Amino acid sequence: MRVALLRRSAPEPTHVTVIHAGTCYPVCVRRRAAARRITLRVSSATGEIVLTLPERTDLAAAQRFADSHGAWIAARVAKLPERVAFVPGAVVPLRGVPHRILHWSTAPGATVATTEPDGTPVIAVSGGLPHVARRVRDFLEAEARRDLSAAVARHAGALGRSPKRLTVRDTRSRWGSCSAAGHLNFSWRLIMAPPAVLDYLAAHEVAHLAEMNHSDRFWRVVAGLYPGYEEPEGWLKRHGTELHRYG
Repeated sequence: MRVALLRRSAPEPTHVTVIHAGTCYPVCVRRRAAARRITLRVSSATGEIVLTLPERTDLAAAQRFADSHGAWIAARVAKLPERVAFVPGAVVPLRGVPHRILHWSTAPGATVATTEPDGTPVIAVSGGLPHVARRVRDFLEAEARRDLSAAVARHAGALGRSPKRLTVRDTRSRWGSCSAAGHLNFSWRLIMAPPAVLDYLAAHEVAHLAEMNHSDRFWRVVAGLYPGYEEPEGWLKRHGTELHRYG
């Protein structure tokens, strides 16, 4: 008796390539059951080009769609802010103040924010050169956790609520969140914004401990915790995307 062998179809590629004016652009392919049409976007946070397809859309049709938008992709990519790596000499903001990364010693030591004799703010990093980027990020994340913990404790005390947990991550889609279980999550990149922005986000998420929505009641709670919240909220809307260019 012959046994039929089941053939596995080749997995669909996760990326396609669009070529425009001699430049190749990798495009991430994502299928979404809820999608009703092909969409194309360029993330201002990461620079990733994403092609979203309905479940039954033919990949060849999606490729043609992306190819027809080559000029649009090139224009959007050209407008993205220049990336700033965490390398010696790079300038990155810390609490809204530009700091230059200074690799001052190859010996082990703590990373600190200080000033040079001429008053220039620096983030002084020690250790091996290959580890500078990681040390700078670890430092910024630790500073963010310290500032956020203090701000959350202050606002939670004023509200009479207690969060269950505070987590700091490199979130991309939102600056902060509050789960139904009372877990608060924040982006460490808030430490690069002016202090008022981080403080407002802490108040915003703490307010969700009382109101898990964005109703008028919620905004009244926010206003009670942080009067004049509109200014730091506006700063984040105008400049928040720029914080993703670092690192």
